[in-house]
Amino acid sequence: MQKKLITALIATCFVAATNAQTKDQNPNKTTTDQDESAFTFTEAQLGEDDEMNQNVTIINSNNNFYANNVGYLFSPVRFRYRAYNQKYNDIYINGALMNNAETGQFNYSMIGGLNNQTRDMENALPFESNDFSVPGIGGSDNYNFRASNMPAGNRVTISGANRTYTLRAMYTYSTGLMKDGWAFTGSVSYRWANRGYVKGTFYNSLSYFFGAEKIINNQHRISFATWGNPTERGMQGGATDENYWLANSNYYNPYWGYQNGKIRNSRVVNDFAPTALFTWDWKINKSMKLTTTLSGKYAAYSSTKLNYSNSENPQPDYWKNMPSSFYDVWNVNDVSNRTTQDLADWNTAYNYMTASEYNRQIQWDKLYYANSQISKLGGDAMYYIQAKHNNQLAINLSSSLRVNLDKFSVCNIGVNLSTNKGFHYLTMSDLLGATTFHNINTYAIGTYPSNSDQVQYDLNNPNGVVKEGDKFGYNYNMLVDKAGAWMGYTIDKGRFHTFINGKIGGTSMQRDGKMRNGLAANNSYGKSGTAHFLDGGGKIGTNINLGRGNTILVGAGYEWRAPLASTAFSSPEVNNDFVKNLVCEKVFSSEIGYALETTWLHANINGYYNHIQDGTEWQNFYFDDINSFSYVSMTNIKKAYYGIEAGLNFKVSSVLNIKAIATMSDAKYINNSDVTYMNSTKGTYTNDIVMNKNMRESGTPLSAYSLGISYHKAGWYLDLNGNYYDRIYLSYPPCFLYQKSLITMGRVDNEGNFNVPDQSKGNGGFMLDASIGKSINLKKGSLAINLTLDNLLNNTKICTGGYEQSRSDYTVNSTTGAYNNERAYKFSQNPKKFYALGFNGMLNISYKF
Repeated sequence: MQKKLITALIATCFVAATNAQTKDQNPNKTTTDQDESAFTFTEAQLGEDDEMNQNVTIINSNNNFYANNVGYLFSPVRFRYRAYNQKYNDIYINGALMNNAETGQFNYSMIGGLNNQTRDMENALPFESNDFSVPGIGGSDNYNFRASNMPAGNRVTISGANRTYTLRAMYTYSTGLMKDGWAFTGSVSYRWANRGYVKGTFYNSLSYFFGAEKIINNQHRISFATWGNPTERGMQGGATDENYWLANSNYYNPYWGYQNGKIRNSRVVNDFAPTALFTWDWKINKSMKLTTTLSGKYAAYSSTKLNYSNSENPQPDYWKNMPSSFYDVWNVNDVSNRTTQDLADWNTAYNYMTASEYNRQIQWDKLYYANSQISKLGGDAMYYIQAKHNNQLAINLSSSLRVNLDKFSVCNIGVNLSTNKGFHYLTMSDLLGATTFHNINTYAIGTYPSNSDQVQYDLNNPNGVVKEGDKFGYNYNMLVDKAGAWMGYTIDKGRFHTFINGKIGGTSMQRDGKMRNGLAANNSYGKSGTAHFLDGGGKIGTNINLGRGNTILVGAGYEWRAPLASTAFSSPEVNNDFVKNLVCEKVFSSEIGYALETTWLHANINGYYNHIQDGTEWQNFYFDDINSFSYVSMTNIKKAYYGIEAGLNFKVSSVLNIKAIATMSDAKYINNSDVTYMNSTKGTYTNDIVMNKNMRESGTPLSAYSLGISYHKAGWYLDLNGNYYDRIYLSYPPCFLYQKSLITMGRVDNEGNFNVPDQSKGNGGFMLDASIGKSINLKKGSLAINLTLDNLLNNTKICTGGYEQSRSDYTVNSTTGAYNNERAYKFSQNPKKFYALGFNGMLNISYKF
């Protein structure tokens, strides 16, 4: 035993993976063949719309009724578990960590269309034991992509919907484990929409999956899986309530217009992340098992954008086009700054914007005409389509060892090694009929002479001519290497199920610039220094069985997390500078819960408190006050996340259940953060304090409630759920909370108290959802029919998130920084929002044989 244990430990140190348990060893594994709706998350629900970069968190737990239902029930409003950023939710496949090393987030579109393959996963809430990781504060999930794990036979699914896509077709074939020890599985699916729910959007995605597995002998089995889903989709943009009012629809989309009479979207995402993994399962003996997975991925992601140079903003929702930019509609009692002519101008703008849909959309033909005219004069393109690329090459090697020490206790040991290279650059996608464009920083012209080095994006190729497909603006790589080890010990004895986990690791990161930016001539081209961080932590939890189905959960943990590469550099598009005072983030987590499970009732209630300090956040946005893009790094961030979650499943009869879940939470900054920012017209930094104390996490309801009934009988099922959402905050721009700016604006009293603007909120509301289905056993195979209907009452006023604009209600003197005249248009009253889809549905017909 001792010799084999030492051998296994040596193997673990050289390889990396996670453990795949048998069903009886894995209480958190989800394998039930639920209706198709449980595995249908549209891309809008997953937060892939533009400006909505924080995905929902898909969690699950067989032991917690709230967690088992909240992910799907609340997905139409982009619900995030406990309002966490998705970087705190770790996603594994066959034990290999799949979160992006730069952003920390997992992109669910990577497994889009793989509904049949993602049915089997092991889940772990923050204080649940498992065999594949130390769970993050947002929980962890581990998908099993082994071919032998896929149900044998054929499965054909046809779906129709009026959501992000309107048609879906899927086919899967699996052999199951054959007599010769082989198992194969393959799948192909296609999702399509010429127009999604929101006009101007479209969807075109092909997904594939292939897996093979071989049982070599009683001790060894190997498996291989590869998949991908090349996807092209037209995006939806957020808009102000004034835009929605003018369009008479909360689904107005400013990203499209007519070109030669056909709809064209300016924001098109192309996303393809082909992935492959190889897994080796070694059953050393009856009490020890080692699982090792090597994974590789190359993700190619690009997103286009309509841009302009030396011209007026061509976006149809540009604020100067709005009626309220001519007449102050907010200060109704102040007539000193409003004239009869202002009202006439308001009416002219209103009549124009409401006269036709064409006037509210991008006018492509006019842009082409303007470019053709300037080209005749030898000028650069006034309007063009750029493509932002964020590509990634990632290799991960993971290994975990499970050791059954005795009949009461289990020890898990794991290591993880990964290397990642991110490729970040702009390309010229379409010159829109123009013939020339140069790689020049036009924002810096005026601050610096037009012939100066500072206005060059690449001094190694000054005044470079940019053609379609060429790189311009910025081009850099991000290099991230990570290594870590973890250990978990679990003991079940008497009334106690107790676990203790610990982990330690190291992270290094470096920027490699491919352009020599004129604002940082000596600090942008080539590799930066390398930053190294040591991270780790531990947690402990116990479940106490009080008898008669009563259980108490208590847990606490502390960890320090290396900063993410996506937030570690001050101005990555310009130079090699790391963020000032960059340190590891410290996370304290705690939870206490009670559960009752009987033959007729499953109920749980959990309270949690988490404290985060030394956080780092990074933003890049257009800052109106300086007429420039601003690169903003906030450090020394402290946040608190706390709340109560409850779930109840009451069995009224053998066929009827009443279900309820609820959460009341808060997630906010609890101090004023330090900030360092630089704009795109100067290569210098400014230090300040952001008065963001008590600002909330945005884009998710902090309070949500659901009450439903579920009827299942003779193959029929009917679920009806009423959901209510509240306290949905919008993201704030830190630039209007700078301490120095507030002082300049006179927003501080004689006692030094600052008058900080309130954070904008979106409307919550009630949504009624239903699902009905029938399972039919046939002579050969079975047929499943499922219809899901969301938002039956067509409540189109529920906000799913958005952001405040980074423009000022005042004009600013560019020389002195003084605030001048008040604008009629109030940016502070016009945040951009997204709204939940109105009445929508999806019909799935699935045939298994």
